[in-house]
Amino acid sequence: MRTYSSPTRDADAAATRRRIIDAAARLFVRDGFAATSMKAIAAEADVSVQSVNLAGPKASLLIAAFELSFAGDEGRHALTSRPALVEIMGNPDTEAALAAYVTFLSEANQRSAPIVRALRAAADADAAARAAYRDLEERRHRDMVNGARWLVSRGLVALTSTAEAADVLGYVTGPETYLAFAEDRGWRPDRYEDWLARALRSLIIDVY
Repeated sequence: MRTYSSPTRDADAAATRRRIIDAAARLFVRDGFAATSMKAIAAEADVSVQSVNLAGPKASLLIAAFELSFAGDEGRHALTSRPALVEIMGNPDTEAALAAYVTFLSEANQRSAPIVRALRAAADADAAARAAYRDLEERRHRDMVNGARWLVSRGLVALTSTAEAADVLGYVTGPETYLAFAEDRGWRPDRYEDWLARALRSLIIDVY
């Protein structure tokens, strides 16, 4: 039996899924993972509970919310293979590429860090969320290794220092570091981005 596919139907389905994920993200950040029900997500998204259930379990919606807020699309593919980073890392002007890389990470953290905080809190009490968080951290580490390798390819970090540079890069650019400055200390986005640019050089490029 041939499967019928309509571009309009596919677009409508994608729009509905995005609405569900955006609604789930708002509720997870505001109310917490455990307190957010599928019914509440449905009401927030103005869709049926069945539609929310078809979109996936809560843990997968939380991961999807992070992926969309951080990188703009869903999926397990590497951050460095996503269009925005491909363009940035392909820029032959190293200084311009580095500045764009910092801006991308700064803006991505602004959008996604509250969701990561909700995910970490959920991981303490929910097995599915805990597994999703561990998987996300493993994927993020691989992204940091790719980032360190990119710095190596630009002559900014020594090849022998790739592993340690990736670890430091993960800490410097991580959501917890962003939250410590932006929420705990009240830093404005421009101040955080300026610090991130300086930290990238003083803690990684000038060291490794």
